[in-house]
Amino acid sequence: MAQRPRKNRLWTAEEKCSICLQTTAPGVSVAQVARRYSMNANLIFKWLRDTRYVPEVATEDAVTFLPVEVVAPTSVEVEERLQQPEADVGSGLGRIDVKLPCGTRIAIDGNSDTKSIAGLLKALSK
Repeated sequence: MAQRPRKNRLWTAEEKCSICLQTTAPGVSVAQVARRYSMNANLIFKWLRDTRYVPEVATEDAVTFLPVEVVAPTSVEVEERLQQPEADVGSGLGRIDVKLPCGTRIAIDGNSDTKSIAGLLKALSK
């Protein structure tokens, strides 16, 4: 079976921006958009890496950075931690202590969902 001649299509910058913007719609995947235009999804991913075509759409799931200060525990805190019964320590997977500017402290023990923690901290930082 003979191969069909390959068509190299040329996309304008406006078309690339429009196609990239369509990938930001809720519930729409890059593969769906690629099928809509009879193109390879890898080409859209390439355009999405190019700053000229990246859609500037703010989403609620956008990554935001919060200021973090890593502080070594005081000897009193270490002593208190060592005196806790093993059952209170959690699953042993670690602990996150967060001290908010208002003075409130949040302690998260064990295995926690990072999205839940990020959402909590984002809500408290407002």
